[in-house]
Amino acid sequence: MRGERGVAPDLDGQDLLTSVPGLTSLGPVRAVPFRKVPGAQLGIDDVIELAAEIRGAFQRGTRGVVVSQGTDTLEETAFALDLLLDEQRPVVITGAMRHPAEAGADGPANLADAITVAAAGNVSGGLGVLVVLGGEIHSAQFVRKAHTVSPAAFVSVTGPLGWVTERRPVILARPVHRFTLSPVTAPKAASVALLTVGIGDDDRLVTAARDLGFEGLVIAALGAGHVPAGLVGALSELAAARPVVLCSRTGRGPVLEHTYGFPGSEQDLLTRGLISGGYLDGAKARVALSLLLGGGADQVAIRQFFESLSD
Repeated sequence: MRGERGVAPDLDGQDLLTSVPGLTSLGPVRAVPFRKVPGAQLGIDDVIELAAEIRGAFQRGTRGVVVSQGTDTLEETAFALDLLLDEQRPVVITGAMRHPAEAGADGPANLADAITVAAAGNVSGGLGVLVVLGGEIHSAQFVRKAHTVSPAAFVSVTGPLGWVTERRPVILARPVHRFTLSPVTAPKAASVALLTVGIGDDDRLVTAARDLGFEGLVIAALGAGHVPAGLVGALSELAAARPVVLCSRTGRGPVLEHTYGFPGSEQDLLTRGLISGGYLDGAKARVALSLLLGGGADQVAIRQFFESLSD
C-alpha cells in the first residue's frame, strides 16, 4: 500500500489470492498467514520457523506450498528452505517487482504461475525449492536477484529450469544434486558476517568481525577467490578459531583451488584454513554457514558440507 512515506506491505494472503483470476481450476487453495513484514525485515530465524510450518502443512496432507514475500531477501529465503526441507512435494517462492498500485503490477501473474507449479507435483516435485517469477521456474540453488526494478530481475547462472506456459509448468532441466542439511532438534541462526572485498582493502573489517563476536565469516573475494595481501594475516588468524568461507563477489563461477599462488590468492587462502564456498555467492554461503553453525556443526562437518558442493 502506498502512503505518504511510500509503499509498505498491506495485503494478506487472502488479498493476494483474490487478485488472481481462475484459481478454482487448480483445486483448493488456502491462504495461511505467517509474517506481514517487508522482505528486508526478515531474518534466518523467521525462515527456520517457516520451514517448520511447511513441514506441518505437509504432515496434514498439503500437496504443495507457495510462499509469497518481498523480493529483497527472496533468494536467501528460498535457499534456506532448500537446505532445511528434504521434501519431494513442491515448495515454490514468489513475489512481485512492481507494487499493486503500480501500472503493470506483476504480483497476480507471478502468484498464479507459482500456484500452477505447486499444484503440478507430478512435474515440479523432487526439484527442491523453486522460485517462480516472470514466467520462469528457477532452482533455489542458483537463482539470484540481479536487478533492482526489472520484472525480469531473477536469473540463474545456469538458466531457468523451465517456464510456465498456458497455465502449465514445463521443466527442461533438473538439478543434478540437492544439498539438504541433517535434521537437528532445535535449529537456530548463528551470527555470520559477510564482507565484500574491494580494491586496496586492509584488515580492519575482518578484525572488527572477530572482535564483535561473529561465529563465522564469509568473504566475498575478488575474482576467483583473491584478496589484497593486507587481509591475509587477519584471515589466517580468524580461520584458526572459527569458520571462514571464501566466495567470489562476482556471483558467477566457482572459487578456484589450484591456479594462482601469490599472497592472497585462492591457493594461499585455502592452505591457511579458509573453506571454499564453491559456486555459492556470498549471500547463499552466509545462509548455509549460519544454519550449519546454528545446528551445532563443527569445523569438520562445515568443511565437508561446502566441499560436497564441488563433488
